[in-house]
Amino acid sequence: MELNIDFFSIDNNKVARQGRVLISEPFLNDTYFRRSVVLLTEHTDEGSVGFVLNKPVDLSVNDVLSDFPEIDTEVSIGGPVNTNTIHYIHTIGEIIPNSVKVLDNLYWGGDFEVLKEMIRANKIGEAEIRFFLGYAGWSAKQLENELSENAWLVSEMHTEQIMRSPGDNLWKDILEKSGDKYKTWVNFPENPSLN
Repeated sequence: MELNIDFFSIDNNKVARQGRVLISEPFLNDTYFRRSVVLLTEHTDEGSVGFVLNKPVDLSVNDVLSDFPEIDTEVSIGGPVNTNTIHYIHTIGEIIPNSVKVLDNLYWGGDFEVLKEMIRANKIGEAEIRFFLGYAGWSAKQLENELSENAWLVSEMHTEQIMRSPGDNLWKDILEKSGDKYKTWVNFPENPSLN
């Protein structure tokens, strides 16, 4: 009897859109995207923007930005595009002008000077904001092509999960909740040739 099991074809029953997450396949060999979970903050016909949620670096936002009010929050690598820029997601809402609503109670960006004033006035706590160096970007149809090549599983996360400190296990944790087929990915070595 021949088994029809293909552990590496992805059954995307969810479409990519703003607010969804992309989970990389286990052998994606890219420094930024290896075993990553990426939040899509924008997805249109012109392209997509997102932030890698599970690549923290040992820096504070004050290490990266001079003249920034003190806040005890970590910074993550957001992706390979413009790694000399800082971006942020938050749960403050439209109190910060020009914020883009991504999900219920989750926003992207906004007026940086207003953000700084709110931090100085202790109106933003560390659990309400996450900072990223650079971002992940896809041109028109590029993400769709990667999805058709089984590079990403499309999934969902709640705002609370997205805002939580990522730790090292986010990729594994979300895969284990994505169905039996994807649980097997967790146990594959990162470099099968060394196994």
